[in-house]
Amino acid sequence: MGGIKKRWFKRVLRNLKIVCLIVLGFIVVTMTGVYITHQISLRSEVNQIKDYGEKIAVFDGTMNVLDEGKGPETIVLLPGYGTASPGMDFKALINELKNKYRVVTIEPFGYGLSSQTKRERSAAKIIEEIQTVVAKLKIDSFILMGHSIAGIYGLNYVNQYPENVKAFVGIDTSVPNQAWPGFNDTLPNFIQKSGLMRVLVKINPESFKVEGMSEETFEQLRMLNMKNLSNETVRKEGKALDDTFKDAKKLTFPKNLPLLLFVAKENDASLANWLGLHEEQAASVSKGKVVELSGTHYLHHNQAETMTKNLEQFMKE
Repeated sequence: MGGIKKRWFKRVLRNLKIVCLIVLGFIVVTMTGVYITHQISLRSEVNQIKDYGEKIAVFDGTMNVLDEGKGPETIVLLPGYGTASPGMDFKALINELKNKYRVVTIEPFGYGLSSQTKRERSAAKIIEEIQTVVAKLKIDSFILMGHSIAGIYGLNYVNQYPENVKAFVGIDTSVPNQAWPGFNDTLPNFIQKSGLMRVLVKINPESFKVEGMSEETFEQLRMLNMKNLSNETVRKEGKALDDTFKDAKKLTFPKNLPLLLFVAKENDASLANWLGLHEEQAASVSKGKVVELSGTHYLHHNQAETMTKNLEQFMKE
């Protein structure tokens, strides 16, 4: 009886191994197919991405800049970390702002249509590149406006070049003393490089669309996402963020610099003391204001009109 059970167990185990090998083989074949399709698509899409903006030579590469609007005052826009196309991501906000201001959107190295770079991705190098663009465009006085990590780069910039900036406007910006879990892009990098991100977008495109964005713009943004996400320049920047946050703790906004901070209610509900941290920043300057708005971290997608009106009023006060 014992021998029968033993033979039965061995047979089950052998069949289980066969099933596991079949499943593993299926996964390997599928992932190989996904990867090959992704690489072929990347090469094909290079010629389908439409050019926009102006290319400016900066150190060892070129940075793409969108310059729109004819207003008497200039706003320089900086994106959040890893934004595939700042020009498209900020489109709704640019369309509102350009009626009153000249709006200059800078796409850092590795973003949008800018090239990659071999330079370090420290905050010091990044603001040096921003200043190079600003100087080449002959902009000597402007409102600096930025999203997410631009709160940290902006803080560095206004301390290094205080004479250039009339005010800082933050869109749910990072703050030096926020909770920072560290940077690990192993999984996102795998999802992108393997082609799984392409599959996810194909399966559920609606979850990646921005409200009000045309199909043509979304398709361009999709291709730029495939091209830019997890490129080496962006990854190097991400790996430098630990030091970037650490070094920023030594900095504060200049006392006489007007500071307008838009904060997303959804982030305030999920991040410890998110609103309070921004209120502390605003209280540290002579003219500071925090405006909490309904929405996600990407307030510029659906609160562009409200932010523009608040900015106009703030600058008049």
